[in-house]
Parts: sequence; structure tokens; C-alpha cells
Amino acid sequence: MFKHAVDSAKEVFDIEIKGMAEVANKLDFVFDECISAILKTKGRVVVTGMGKSGLVGHKIAATLSSTGTRAFFMHPAEAYHGDLGMIDPEDVVIAISNSGETSELLKLLSFFKENKNTVIALASNKTSTLAKHSDYFLNIGVTAEACPLALAPTTSTTVTMAMGDAIAVALMHARDFKEENFAKFHPGGSLGKKLLSKASDYMKTENLPVIDSSTLFEEVLSAMTSGRMGIAVVTNKEKIQGVITDGDIRRAISKYKDKVLNQKASDLMTQNPKVIDLNLKLALAEDLMQEMKISSLLVTEDQKLVGILSRYDI
Repeated sequence: MFKHAVDSAKEVFDIEIKGMAEVANKLDFVFDECISAILKTKGRVVVTGMGKSGLVGHKIAATLSSTGTRAFFMHPAEAYHGDLGMIDPEDVVIAISNSGETSELLKLLSFFKENKNTVIALASNKTSTLAKHSDYFLNIGVTAEACPLALAPTTSTTVTMAMGDAIAVALMHARDFKEENFAKFHPGGSLGKKLLSKASDYMKTENLPVIDSSTLFEEVLSAMTSGRMGIAVVTNKEKIQGVITDGDIRRAISKYKDKVLNQKASDLMTQNPKVIDLNLKLALAEDLMQEMKISSLLVTEDQKLVGILSRYDI
């Protein structure tokens, strides 16, 4: 009888979760030695593997590179056509082969030995050729693939990727790798933007809704509408006195009712609004807005208003 797709999906997750636990239980002191070897080297980490192992290897190399460990992927079949020239003696090699008998990888072992490279094998059989001729062996063997035919690499590739993540995370802890470090390698990402940029990079500086304390209600609304920021800033000789938000307008209407049109900005504003320096990091500004449950911050330089930073612009 045909299985429902969701039942099949849940079965895949169950099998792969068991495989992850299986590999995790095999970890021992050798993993510590692998991490120490990578930390001690002055070279890079070279990840290599064929087929699906190679695709996972690409991801492992990318993860290492973005988390503080210099790494690149080398295709085994291309290695003997010039790519071996990229490998220095100080480099550590992570060789991936589920069987441990991938011919393209085994052909490289003599070069690694002659070149004095440290080799970490990721394989499922400790008696395999790759495992026996490597300096360290990390067991990625699983009892069952999620593939119902036991042919397509499924569980085995999942646990291999997890082993790569485990190596990367262990190295991050060892190097005390922080958000700021990650941001340097991802300047185009949202985290990089927030950690590397300042309030001055994203604040609005033109057509600011600035009014004085004597501005009447209708003019306050006009300033807020033209400013398109949902606020008006009340100043006196360039000194910030308060801020008027949409919420302040609603409260004023409720409080003053038909007399609201006679009210001045000084009657509507919230005094001592939160201000930030234009050099404050974007990430800290966003945290502040979330903490205070507000959508805009006034940006100042030498206590003078120079811009408005909106949550919707970062």
C-alpha cells in the first residue's frame, strides 16, 4: 500500500536522527586530537571527496572558511591535473569517503604522505584503506540509509555534514570566534550589516519632521505626514525637547476630544525621548528599539539632531 508522503518524510527524519545519535556516540578523544591538529597548523584545511561526499565537502569547506578557519575544497579527480600544486606541507587534509575505498582519494594518499600533510579521514570503516593510511579517523558509519533501496547516500551524507559542523563549531569555541568576527566574513549579510554599520549609515537626514513647542495640532499632523516616519521631533534652538508619535496623537484625541485642535506640540509630546549617537552600531540600535518597544530613534551629534533611524530601514 502506498505510504502517505508525510509518513515517508517522518520515517526519513527518524532514520537520520538515529544515524546522528549513532555517530555522536562514536566520538572519542580522536576528535580532540583532530581539532588540536587543525589549531596547531599554520596552513589551511583542504577538504576533498568524490560524488555526494564531495558536495558535502564543499559545504564543510565553506562553513570552515566563514567561521575563522582558512579552508578550500579540492576535487580529487582534478588533483592530479595540477590542483595538487595548491597544497602546502602545513595544510591539514580532511578526506571524505563513506566506504573509505574511493579510488580517486586513495591515489592521493602517497602524495599527502610525501608532502607531510596531516590527513583526517571521514569514513564508515576503520579498517578501510583510507582510514588505515590517515593520521586520524572519524567514524561516520551508520546502520541504515534513509533511502528505501539503501542505495542513495542519505543518512550517511547527513551525518557527514554534521561531523563537518561539529569540527567547525569546536574550532570556533577554541578560537573564541564571536559575532563580530563572523560579520567580517559576511559583510553583505544581514548580520554583517548590523554589526559593521553605524546609525549614520542608515538614518534619514532629509525632510525631517522637526517642529517647535508652539506648533498647533493640525500643523503637527502635517509635519508627521510629510516626514513619513510616524513621528515629529519637538526642538527649541536645535535642542531636542520631545517627540510626538502616532500613539501620542491617539491619546491626545481621547483626552482633549473636540478641543484637540487647540493643543500645541508641548501638550502632546513625550519629553526626554531616547537618543543615540550617530556612531552607534546598527545592531545595538536595533536591540535598543526592541527593548524599548519603539520603531524610531533620534540620532544626534554633539547633542544636536542630525537624523532619525527607523526600524523599517535596517
